[in-house]
Amino acid sequence: MSHDRDLGTVLVTGGSSGLGAAVVDAVAAAGGRPQVLDLHPPKADVPHVTVDLADTAATEAAVDGLARTAGPPDAVVTAAGIDHPAPFGALPADEWERVVRVNLLGTAAVVRAALPYLEGVRGRVVTVSSTLGLKAVPDATAYCASKFGVLGFSRALAAETAGRVSVTTLVPGGMHTAFFDGRDEQYRPPEDAKLNRPEDTAAAVLHALRQPPGCEIRELVVCHSEEGSWP
Repeated sequence: MSHDRDLGTVLVTGGSSGLGAAVVDAVAAAGGRPQVLDLHPPKADVPHVTVDLADTAATEAAVDGLARTAGPPDAVVTAAGIDHPAPFGALPADEWERVVRVNLLGTAAVVRAALPYLEGVRGRVVTVSSTLGLKAVPDATAYCASKFGVLGFSRALAAETAGRVSVTTLVPGGMHTAFFDGRDEQYRPPEDAKLNRPEDTAAAVLHALRQPPGCEIRELVVCHSEEGSWP
């Protein structure tokens, strides 16, 4: 049965906070061996490298470094993500492009570096898009561009690696995490906002990772039933 699948070594980007940290905890609790790539060290005592995912060369080197020192990945979960909401014309180009570099190009860099390891074990990739990778909203051009891009990248990757690597795209709605901290009031959910717990979304990631060989959960939308970003 699918719940008996050994998770093995799971490389998690953004594993120091939010959804990524919840995935790290869930993998460890299920007997897997999490590894973390993040700008900040994780609270969990797991193998990690601190790296800026906007730097492609450094990101690829970090994946290879972890593979050498802590074991090659059997699965990758790309939970790292940032946003800088603002009107398109008001957001400086470097800040706009950093959102795309971290969310989209960082995802691609991690998968590119991990792919040779994953192909050797018929491993799994879970990319993280967003409900705003399906639905466009104002003042989110960089975020929507990056998360729409993650969805397109993931669909093409799934087609390209069919039979060799399993690819799932997680499409989460808003969660109670630090993701919204530091924003202007107009871009923060209200105190009574209906959002998911990251632990519940992480459980969906584990469900995808535990599928038997050949069984693919291609896309997985997980949101609070009363949260407005879906549908």
